[in-house]
Amino acid sequence: MDWIVFLRVLSIVLVTLTSVCFFYQIVYLLLPYVNRKRPQAEKKTARYAVLIPARNEEAVLPHLLQSLREQTYSSELIDIYVIADNCTDRTAQIAREGGAEVVERFDREQIGKGYALQYLLSHIRQTKGLDAYDAFLVFDADNLLDKGYIQNIHGMYEEGYEVFCGYRNSKNFSGGWVAAGYSVWYLHDSTHLNRSRMVLGTSCAVNGTGFGFTRETLRRIGDDWRFFTLTEDLEFNAWCITNGIKIGYCHDAILYDEQPITFRVSVRQRIRWVQGGFQIAFKYAGALFRGLFKGNWISYSCYETMTVSLWGYGLGALSGITTVLLTGLEGGWPALGILALTALPTAYVSLLLIGLLTVLTDRKRIRAKTRQKVLAVFAFPLFMLTFVPLAVIAPFCKFEWVPVEHTVAVGTDSLE
Repeated sequence: MDWIVFLRVLSIVLVTLTSVCFFYQIVYLLLPYVNRKRPQAEKKTARYAVLIPARNEEAVLPHLLQSLREQTYSSELIDIYVIADNCTDRTAQIAREGGAEVVERFDREQIGKGYALQYLLSHIRQTKGLDAYDAFLVFDADNLLDKGYIQNIHGMYEEGYEVFCGYRNSKNFSGGWVAAGYSVWYLHDSTHLNRSRMVLGTSCAVNGTGFGFTRETLRRIGDDWRFFTLTEDLEFNAWCITNGIKIGYCHDAILYDEQPITFRVSVRQRIRWVQGGFQIAFKYAGALFRGLFKGNWISYSCYETMTVSLWGYGLGALSGITTVLLTGLEGGWPALGILALTALPTAYVSLLLIGLLTVLTDRKRIRAKTRQKVLAVFAFPLFMLTFVPLAVIAPFCKFEWVPVEHTVAVGTDSLE
């Protein structure tokens, strides 16, 4: 068999495998429009500890605390904790003035959200005791909560979910093409990924902020927080799935998050995401592979997790490289030129249609003018396509943890 024939066969096999691996993403675009009746849950109360890691967040933290005070869920069942992590501003003072219990931490070696959460949970364990709470909610300091957020997310606790998350919206949707790209992605993640998973009855995925876990889950972890990779949320997802914990999603628990507005900050953040994804792919490879054979929703969730990690994207990249190589050998530079002129517009249009569907579906929840929503549809493909070169250079970049500055200091009344 000559090389051309071998590459043709290999290309067909790889393209077929890639299509099979990611076909569910197309199905997910349709599932949110299927009405699935949620089970009748037992009415029960729960005491929540709200955990807020904050590093130099004096501008935005007051608005999150205000939105927590305005929750429809009983304030007597909510305790707010802020860990002022390596702060050099008035974050700790503002948190105390806002009614939160404040823990200050100064550690220049162990930097990151995971370490901050571990320190805060250790403080609670040594003072009030972890058993004082039925569940814990984690928010970033730049978040804002809809008034019914905790009341709605509490429904997931009542249904028996041990880990749960809500709908991630943006408070600066109109902050430029980068912020718009982020915003549409998070809306797509909530509406077309997590909501579809709920329809199928599989595990959803925590995405950075706005999630909760029960006291029982914390016991299973070891009464501690043990997720310290560059993407601790992805690590937590992988741990939950491989340990048989199904994550629930509440579409009516709405959280507003601030998105980066400059491409430079976005590049730094997304390189961290890619590097963190590599860490998770290798750390949990064995557990995810074994999970494929456990049956039920665990097998499917492990399969899905692997497709959106290094292994799935690596398969897609190998398929693309094989196609390019085969095209070059058979048709030379003219054929490669035609391939490039065909592939890029096809990818852009495909992503544009996903962005359009997302914006049309969630248009009433987006806090922006119609013109800004239209521009976001066209910005979304550009934002997603820039992931490709970042994924290529990420393995060769040295990571240095640099916090993202948050400046959009608005309350929920401004979003309305």
